[in-house]
Amino acid sequence: MSSSAKQEALDYHSRRRKGKIEVIPTKPYSSQKDLSLAYSPGVAEPCLAISQRPEDVYKYTAKGNLVAVITNGTAVLGLGDIGPEASKPVMEGKAVLFKVFADIDVFDIEVDATDVEHFVATVKAIAPTFGGINLEDIKAPEAFEIEKRLKQELNIPVMHDDQHGTAIISSAALLNALELAEKSIQDIRMVVSGAGAAAMSCIDLYERLGMGVHQVDVFDSKGHIHAGREGLDESKQKYAGERYFEDIGAALLGADVFLGLSKGGLITAEMVKGMADNPIVFALANPDPEIGYELAMGVRPDIIMATGRSDHPNQVNNVLGFPFIFRGALDVRATGINDAMKLAAVRAIAELAKENVPDEVAEAYGHQSFVFGRELIIPKPLDPRLITYIAPAVARAAMESGVAQEPIGDWDAYEKELLDRLGYDSGFSRTIAERARKSPKRVVFAEAEQYRVLKAAEQAYEEGIAKPILLGRRSVIEGVIEEHKLELPDVEIINPQSNEMLERRETFGAELFQLRMRHGLTSREGERLMRQRNYFGAMMVRTGLADALISGLTRTYPSVIRPALQVIGKADGVDKVAGMYILETKRGPMFFADTTVNVNPTAEEIAAITVLTADAVRKLRIVPRIALLSYSNFGSAEGADAEKMAKAARILKDNHPDLIVDGEIQANFALNSDLLSESFPFSTLHNKRVNTLIFPNLSAGNIAYKLLQEMAGIEAQGPVLLGMRKSFHILQMGSSVREIHDMVRLAVVDAQTKNPT
Repeated sequence: MSSSAKQEALDYHSRRRKGKIEVIPTKPYSSQKDLSLAYSPGVAEPCLAISQRPEDVYKYTAKGNLVAVITNGTAVLGLGDIGPEASKPVMEGKAVLFKVFADIDVFDIEVDATDVEHFVATVKAIAPTFGGINLEDIKAPEAFEIEKRLKQELNIPVMHDDQHGTAIISSAALLNALELAEKSIQDIRMVVSGAGAAAMSCIDLYERLGMGVHQVDVFDSKGHIHAGREGLDESKQKYAGERYFEDIGAALLGADVFLGLSKGGLITAEMVKGMADNPIVFALANPDPEIGYELAMGVRPDIIMATGRSDHPNQVNNVLGFPFIFRGALDVRATGINDAMKLAAVRAIAELAKENVPDEVAEAYGHQSFVFGRELIIPKPLDPRLITYIAPAVARAAMESGVAQEPIGDWDAYEKELLDRLGYDSGFSRTIAERARKSPKRVVFAEAEQYRVLKAAEQAYEEGIAKPILLGRRSVIEGVIEEHKLELPDVEIINPQSNEMLERRETFGAELFQLRMRHGLTSREGERLMRQRNYFGAMMVRTGLADALISGLTRTYPSVIRPALQVIGKADGVDKVAGMYILETKRGPMFFADTTVNVNPTAEEIAAITVLTADAVRKLRIVPRIALLSYSNFGSAEGADAEKMAKAARILKDNHPDLIVDGEIQANFALNSDLLSESFPFSTLHNKRVNTLIFPNLSAGNIAYKLLQEMAGIEAQGPVLLGMRKSFHILQMGSSVREIHDMVRLAVVDAQTKNPT
């Protein structure tokens, strides 16, 4: 990792509130009465209820949705035994994944105990707090004994994800790979490199799918595990057969499957050449697989391969499993996670890979054609269906195997509950990032003398979403890069005012003169304007020398939008441009317009803004469900704004009957579907989850998003400039590096739709 990337990682974990998680109250606390209910004396009532009926702890506390992620720091990632304190960033990261993918709350617990007895006793002592225990990064063989003991001695779900997570995901991949290879799991011969917790758990689960012990040969750091070796621990003795191979290359000759959970570079091309027809290679060491993907694929065109990396097909990623397994287990109050539940997860993941991939997943990965086959044997991590496939499968298996204490009766309602937990359009930012990465664009940074702009450009470059073009004085830009140790190798730096750009300024100026000569612009003024970075950068985008432009960090919105309109201009058929913000909320992304451009639009202009916004939302692969906001509900109050929004709704219904839109309507009714359905069941928005809000004027829209941004801590991306011929986007003055980087992603995706080549 580069020095800049290292610093970026440190900054990410330390900026603002330290770490990555916090505890937020879920009940009102604004009054003395609220506090007396939350604590003393009101809290005594649930305490007494639980003392009389212990299972009521799930009714009156957060236990049922609370998982402990517990480690002693003895086997952290590829870093080894770094201790409990140093493991805490990883455990907080695991907590984030639980929350983001399955809406499970987590306390991370770092235990200073390497002795099995001490560790087990500590976890048992704190277990009453939690609905489940996720063991993490504990070295083998202690990890096996710890999990075994805790599963026996606790009556809540316990899982060591390092073991079972990889086992579950790779088992699903193996089932599908064997189907494609037309082989039976009872007949294959497998070679395994690695004998740690994950590898042993994988083999164990493969056995439950039908593979025999005699079918597998395991290699650890000392060589082949066989009956003649001494000093083998209990977990390895099980796989110590009579067969002996001098090295892993010999073992791979004629083998059907290779599983690697060891270290990079152990397997050569010659070894893969010697495997059986349609070989299955799971090289899961990270970040470097046991054999590189390109090398293996180049050697055997009939290979079916998976790695642990996101930049290759078939990523075996634990996030496909553990959030949803715990979700299903918690939702039926399972007393454990047994083999039936793990196998149910395996089969659910395997089956999902065979289903048609939704548009938003294909879009996230660059319009790839995802069809079940050699390059798609397991689902993608961004697939929004994972929670509704895996959690119910695990919950059913818990019920059928007799470990569920609170069975589910209405499965349709349960699926809706799962969707409600995450928002129907969850994962929006991740999807945008993936889309941007698939087709990077040339992005002009008009204020490249600013550190925050350069830092965002560096991040975009490293993420692989943009090829930065930096406008400004070379000496200043290079000075900032050197001062902050940024890494922007071979990036193009252009100073529009330099003598080197004279010819281009003249060419650009002449083109601007042709565009604006009937608006009072002279040829000399056209060339002079090209000395300004926003005009010069806009002309680069117009002429195809760049694909998108980002500006506005240090300039007012009007001063930046003027060059955009004069040089790039509106798209065909667009009368007025508009501004849209994207707010990341618990209900999914919300789209607000117009928040930046039109001060007091007419009803006709409101309708046009709505159409522009709906088109933009659709291009983000989300179905727009639109409310035209006012202080009135369907004629309940008079006034110019209410009448304007009602008229806009009529125009839209007449001219765009395909749109899901209604108004005029108050914001609380628009956002509360139960309230809306109860009071206005006739509305087009009845039983719809509104995700797009159109405001009656600039004041309302601007105030609304800024209040939410500051008071509720909701992340806002934008403003996204709608209706432009090319991708040109204007930052808020004073934007953070994160906000600039988010805008670059959106600008790249916008450029992909406007310039797909």
